[in-house]
Formats: sequence, C-alpha cells, structure tokens
Amino acid sequence: MKIRLYDTGKRYNRDWIFRHADLEFTSGTAYAITGPNGSGKSTLLQTIAGMLQPSEGRIDFVDSDDQVIPAEKSFAQVSFCAPYLDVIEEMNLEEFLEFHTHFKPLMPGMQPRDVIAAVGLQAAAGKQIRFFSSGMKQRVKLAQAMLADTGVVLLDEPCTNLDAAGIELYHQLIRDYCTDKLVVVCSNDPVEYEFCTERINIMQYKSLPEGRLT
Repeated sequence: MKIRLYDTGKRYNRDWIFRHADLEFTSGTAYAITGPNGSGKSTLLQTIAGMLQPSEGRIDFVDSDDQVIPAEKSFAQVSFCAPYLDVIEEMNLEEFLEFHTHFKPLMPGMQPRDVIAAVGLQAAAGKQIRFFSSGMKQRVKLAQAMLADTGVVLLDEPCTNLDAAGIELYHQLIRDYCTDKLVVVCSNDPVEYEFCTERINIMQYKSLPEGRLT
C-alpha cells in the first residue's frame, strides 16, 4: 500500500494551509507530520484521509501491484484517530466496538472483547461511554483505529488526555499491531512520534517555491 500526493494543496478562501506537497507514504513505515500549533498539520492529515478534498493536485491510494485504488474503495483502507472525533456515548463499550465492525472489521481473529483487553478496559466493558474519563475515551479511539483491519492508520495528536500508563499503552499498540501498516502521526510532541523513522515538517509546504504563481 502506498499513498501518493501530487502537487497537492488545500486552502480556505484565499489562505493556503499547505501547497505543492509531493509526498509518498509506504506501508511498513511510520511517518510524523510536525510543525507549530495552527500550522495546518491536521488539515494535511484530514486531506490524506479523504475527510477534506484538496484544492489542487491529487492524492492516490496505490495497491501492491501499483494500481490506483478507486476513491470509493480507499475509505476501507484507512483508520483515523483524533481527540476531536466523537464516539457514541449512549452505547456501552462492547456495543460500540461491535457497531464499529460494521464499518471497519477488526484484525483477523479479533473480537470486541480482545480489543477491550488490549487497551485495558475490561472493567468498563459494560459501562456507557458517556461515563468514561477523557483518557478512557482516547483509549477507545486508539483501539478502534489501530486494531481495525486497515492498511493505513492516521493518528492526530494520539496521546491527548492520556496519562503515563496510557502513553506506554499507545506505544505498545504501535509495536504489537502497526509495524506492517502505513502509519502517519500528526503531532508537535516527540513522545507521540518518537518511533517514526520519517519526519515531514508542514512548514516546508507553507510558502511558494520560487517561480510558482499564486
């Protein structure tokens, strides 16, 4: 699995958030998108995920045979985790994970109870998510993204609301379940992306190369 960005940019009104991004992401590699707060890291990640449409250029998902995956099928390849995404708080944890499998199946051989155990929430399995702490909710979001049967895992500030034990759990989930996947972490905190072997600074795509026109 590869994701390729060709001269890709995103703007709101007349303001370019990023522009002229020519990037390639490959399975089995972990990438970090870094930069100051408000610099557009999340916008780039959401554009890669297909949550936002690029204003220019294009993004291709490419399979192992170097064939472009149709846009309507690329959704099935992507998991996304971010603190600003909601979970269904009226459901209990078991119900929520079972519901989620109708959209993104779990990794082969896994059941919701296995996911719950992997993130250490067995005692809360039957509790409505609205009664969870912010850290527990973040564990749920990590679980549904990292243990889904997808080739691409996109993580936006994944350790938000996690304590020290939660941060260690995050790194354990990466080691146990994501080494063969294409992982992109959006963060300005090194603890969240210390395992990433490739670093992309969003500021590289904030100004126009010489000779380019607006």
